[in-house]
Amino acid sequence: MQNETVVKTNPFGFGDPNVAYAQYFQGQSFLNGLVTPAGLVDFSISNVSFEPGCRNHWHIHHDGYQILLVTAGEGWYQAANHPAQLLHAGDVVVIKAGIKHWHGATKDSWFAHLAITKGTSEWLDPVSDAEYAQLPARN
Repeated sequence: MQNETVVKTNPFGFGDPNVAYAQYFQGQSFLNGLVTPAGLVDFSISNVSFEPGCRNHWHIHHDGYQILLVTAGEGWYQAANHPAQLLHAGDVVVIKAGIKHWHGATKDSWFAHLAITKGTSEWLDPVSDAEYAQLPARN
């Protein structure tokens, strides 16, 4: 699969199977927590890696934000009522509080991003297989 080695050897650490949030993902993801709220900060930074086809459910961040810094592979970001955006290493996505969205890997590429998150997440419905299948072909 495309980019597997790059994702698994990235400088932020591949992490372990994402057991804590597995119920909010379709497919296998891996999580390496880098910064967790501990009195000094009120946000988290995590390296999240997605196997091909893996994506998280629709969700909303309340009382904060999320910033995605794409580090490897190819993936998707989609805000509700907007077309999906194809993401590559070096892309940055800023998600304001209250925006319903999802993100994940393309069908044939591993994908990794740093997620900087403040506030609480409200997890919603999965991105259906039909919705995912309708994504445009990669460039």
